[in-house]
Amino acid sequence: MSVTEDHRFIAPIVGPDDPRHFTDSGIEIKALYDERDLPRPLELGEPGAFPYTRGVHREMYRSQLWTMRQYAGFATAKESNERYKYLLANGSTGLSMAFDLPTQLGLDSDDPRCLGEVGRTGVAIDTIDDMRTAFDGIPLDRVSTSMTINAPASVLLLLYQLVGEEQGVAPEKLRGTVQNDILKEYIARGNFIYPPEGSMRLTTDLFAYCKQHVPRWNTVSISGYHFREKGCSAVQEVAFTLSSGIAYVQAAIDAGLAVDEFAPRLAFFFNGHNNVFQEVAKFRAARTMWARIMSERFGARDPKSLKLRFHTQTGGVTLTAQQPENNIVRVALQGFAAVCGGTQSLHTNGFDEALALPTERAAKIALRTQQIIGYESGATDTVDPFAGSYFVEALTSEIEQRATELIAKVDELGGSVNAIAFIKNEIEESAWGYQERYAQEQDVVVGVNRFADEELEVTELLKVDPATERAQVERLKAFKQNRDQELAQRRLQELRDAAAGSDNLLPFIRQALKDRCSMGEVCAAMRDVFGTYHAEI
Repeated sequence: MSVTEDHRFIAPIVGPDDPRHFTDSGIEIKALYDERDLPRPLELGEPGAFPYTRGVHREMYRSQLWTMRQYAGFATAKESNERYKYLLANGSTGLSMAFDLPTQLGLDSDDPRCLGEVGRTGVAIDTIDDMRTAFDGIPLDRVSTSMTINAPASVLLLLYQLVGEEQGVAPEKLRGTVQNDILKEYIARGNFIYPPEGSMRLTTDLFAYCKQHVPRWNTVSISGYHFREKGCSAVQEVAFTLSSGIAYVQAAIDAGLAVDEFAPRLAFFFNGHNNVFQEVAKFRAARTMWARIMSERFGARDPKSLKLRFHTQTGGVTLTAQQPENNIVRVALQGFAAVCGGTQSLHTNGFDEALALPTERAAKIALRTQQIIGYESGATDTVDPFAGSYFVEALTSEIEQRATELIAKVDELGGSVNAIAFIKNEIEESAWGYQERYAQEQDVVVGVNRFADEELEVTELLKVDPATERAQVERLKAFKQNRDQELAQRRLQELRDAAAGSDNLLPFIRQALKDRCSMGEVCAAMRDVFGTYHAEI
């Protein structure tokens, strides 16, 4: 059988009158589970011990709750700074920084291609001045910051480090994550700049740089979230995410890094969907699989290298524009599943995010949802609360088995970098299957294909003033005018020369940013050497 013929990893289309029930991964759900459904032998181990099925820490949330993050950033650095302070004042324990599309693509706000996009999907960060404003009054030694940034991840991390140093915060005290997962951009999102070779070099350079200079920073957040948003099943999410992780580990080893030098700072990013039981099982299976992959395939010995630490964001694709307040319930279920599955940090979506960036009210409700799960639901009172459930243990075993088979298919094709077309095709097949099941009401979405209202509810939406884009461009123009132009051009040429060689690029990027080169200029200098990636159609 060829790698494109087996679709066991997605639910079949059987129609609403068929008595069988399936998860989106094609796992048929029995009416009743008992001890005969438990995997033999059932070897769960202890929390905080190999293979970490039950969690990466012995006491999990009894000793410390997960980091409560809210994805935030829009318009200008000043407005984003105000939202960050609002969230922290209301109990958020970490920040999650959203960037606008130009920043994600390594373009300055004054680039003609960016007209109409500046500050729309997140905050515009063009310069060190912008990063300084975004974190004005927020002590960077007391907050953990996650940055949802990929192709320009090194640039944004270095801007953050420079601002921390201006605050008097030593780099070794900085805590946070850059997403920095370029493979999922080629597969699912499309926000790439360079071809894979240059992108992977930047990734491994960042691994090495942070090991030496920013040791508490998570250097990559290997993302299955966007695969799931694109339409993949839970099994595919686990398999394709861990396949990406395998590719990054191998690239770092090929670059001369010892596995236990960088692997402890790898992190993962998963989606949270509505089927609580499958989601809990998914997280448990992924932890088990990663521990064995790192131990058996790569020979890692440091226990920290074996632990799959992950962030969860509730499912954006599950949110509906119709009856949007129903999304509050969906997000609560998804967040509860992530906590019961052992997440290390969590972002809960605003109920209005199917329509626009979240309003302040929606963001507050989303944060309060996390706090209610943490302090009122009982989910944090004991470790791995679903352990031993006939149903959940059977699902965990089945997801592990199917995801392992799918990873083997990616391996047959030479790994994730060489299997991009295959992975994209599998995700597209899954997304098509979901749409067909939805159309037949085999899969029910309350308020959309069942229990719908004739009229759409109108809710207050966050709107970005177009004047903010003009103001951002003017600030950038002034920034570029008020600098030593000869020095800036020399720094950019030094970066091009380094990109053409084999030195670690981050010290050259850092110096260019410190001497007031913009984010877009730095990315363009590397593009001059690496070229631009063009996706196959």
